[in-house]
Amino acid sequence: MRKILVTLALTALVISCNDKKTETVTTPSSSDSTKVEQTLKEVSKDKLSQLLKAKENDTIYVTNFFATWCGPCMMEIPHFKEKMKELDGKPVKFTFVSIDDKKDWDTEVKKFGEEQQLSKHILLFDGQQFDDAFFSQNFKVWQGQGIPFTLVRKGNKTEEIEGSMSKEDLDQLLAEFLK
Repeated sequence: MRKILVTLALTALVISCNDKKTETVTTPSSSDSTKVEQTLKEVSKDKLSQLLKAKENDTIYVTNFFATWCGPCMMEIPHFKEKMKELDGKPVKFTFVSIDDKKDWDTEVKKFGEEQQLSKHILLFDGQQFDDAFFSQNFKVWQGQGIPFTLVRKGNKTEEIEGSMSKEDLDQLLAEFLK
């Protein structure tokens, strides 16, 4: 008798599970539909040197070397973001080169890029690859003693800024290049 009841119960359970037709429709929330996964790109020393070279065009290239652990670097990022919005549509290209430890690329740097909505502007560079030749080939002043460091270039006109910049410093610097 007990076997019969257990068999009937299991049969009823299987039948009831098969009878239900469920349709699951997933609609993305507004935050999901606007969030695009950005992958950060690692750049080699040669590729970075190419990026830093003078180009014969009307574009202003602003390249900022930073790290997520660098307080002064994080303090100046809002100034760059504001300037990026202000100069949107103009021939100005902003690139941020992270020299964070490789172990932090998928965590700290990725999180920073997403939170600041800068992922598509960030390049990852293994700071262990820096050497005297790299600095002497790419910069007049910077020898890698500290960050933040910003290189602004338009054609053969170049400006190198060691240390953090205020909003006013950045405004004045870019105004000189926009003339």
